[in-house]
Amino acid sequence: MSTSSKPSRFARHWKRLGPRFLPFADAATKELPLGRLMRLSMFQVTVGMCTALMVGTLNRVMIIELGVAAWLVALMVALPIVAAPFRAFIGHRSDTYVSPIGWRRVPYVGLGSLLMFGGLAIMPFALLLLSGQGTLTEWLWVGHVAAALSFLLVGAGLQTTQTAGLALATDLAPVEARPRVVALMYVMLLVGMVGGGAIFGLMLADFTPTRLVQVVQGAAMAAVAFNAWAVWKQEARDPTRRYRVTDAVSPFGPRWKSFIAQPRARRFLWTVALGTAAFNMQDVVLEPYGGEILKLSVGATSALTAVMALGALAAFALAARWLTRGGDPYRVAAVGVLVGLPAFAAVIFAAPLDAPWLFRCGTAMIGFGAGMFAVGTLTAAMSLEQPEHVGLALGAWGAVQATAAGVAIAAGGAVRDVVSSLATHGALGTALQDPVTGYSFVYHIELYLLFAALIAIGPLVRSHGLPTRAAGHKFGLADLPG
Repeated sequence: MSTSSKPSRFARHWKRLGPRFLPFADAATKELPLGRLMRLSMFQVTVGMCTALMVGTLNRVMIIELGVAAWLVALMVALPIVAAPFRAFIGHRSDTYVSPIGWRRVPYVGLGSLLMFGGLAIMPFALLLLSGQGTLTEWLWVGHVAAALSFLLVGAGLQTTQTAGLALATDLAPVEARPRVVALMYVMLLVGMVGGGAIFGLMLADFTPTRLVQVVQGAAMAAVAFNAWAVWKQEARDPTRRYRVTDAVSPFGPRWKSFIAQPRARRFLWTVALGTAAFNMQDVVLEPYGGEILKLSVGATSALTAVMALGALAAFALAARWLTRGGDPYRVAAVGVLVGLPAFAAVIFAAPLDAPWLFRCGTAMIGFGAGMFAVGTLTAAMSLEQPEHVGLALGAWGAVQATAAGVAIAAGGAVRDVVSSLATHGALGTALQDPVTGYSFVYHIELYLLFAALIAIGPLVRSHGLPTRAAGHKFGLADLPG
């Protein structure tokens, strides 16, 4: 055998090796190659990074280093939720808008990037004014207004970017590859949140006002750069589309009425709202529960985020495999809800049993159930509408999900504080005169919400799902997202 045949033999072996062992390789298709798909998913990294910055890093910095009142911090962090209901309108506009050069989705990703950049650019200065530090204490009200504006801008940018980006991914991915693309998008969101939070924490370890400005404005530059790279040469330009759709496009109102009039649309949105609220209400009480009730260390409670993320990654892998083999997305979401029932029960019983291991198992199961539910409902949203109007369906899904999560998180913290106060003061009787009562009350509410989600999703579960995987195609590491 001549030496000239060795490179070709090596290339053949490498091509067989890639799809089996390279993560996400099976999510790639001829229409959407792996490199292009990974680059497109960078908009989810941006969303995760900015979410970690606002909800995690700045949350801690404002309360500890800047001395801002906790209630005011919670209000600021919740402000981006105000923009969530507009996701349906954004999705509709990205369906129907055509720029002069023929783009639909890219202009809205660009608009979202600019909104994020503007909000992050003014955010550190607004927070420094808000804290009352320095010589400009008489301008404290300006800090309140500017901080609220900055959080609103970033929230609107996140909602716009994610809605248009997911719609673009749906446009580009073939139907049979969408479950794996959805799993990949969720994993990249986790990568952005975990990686961004770790980087921001390290960079702000030695806190100074100057360092805060540098880190937040550096995040603004990174967000614009990542989003521009994500959509570069992704959407084909078609200037003639402008003339083809002008007469066919309907206003948002009639289009929304048509969408919500579909037999399953209203019940689907109620399912998303109930399930999302159930899995997210405990977000602000999980770590305090472990620290105050189970006496876990700061490091142990901080590791709970990683435990939950591992559970979610396992869910993404199983959901991608199940959906690609023809599974019903509603059934996948229902399984996630069912897993949540013993998960919350384990967390509740961890306190009377004094079993931190049970608490950690429950936390991992919560992540698994939430991951299954999220992937299932997002995949269902992708197939709920006609392809040319997928942005509206994704926008409605995102609007309901973000609004339900925000309201549930705020309600969880409030319920815990109120019930714990009543319990410790003896208003609920001597049997409940314990700090654990407030936490247990929140987790019991989540159990009831899960039962309500099961009632809502029951009629949606059907026997036939998406197209099945090609015969002989085995599940490998490429199906494991991450």
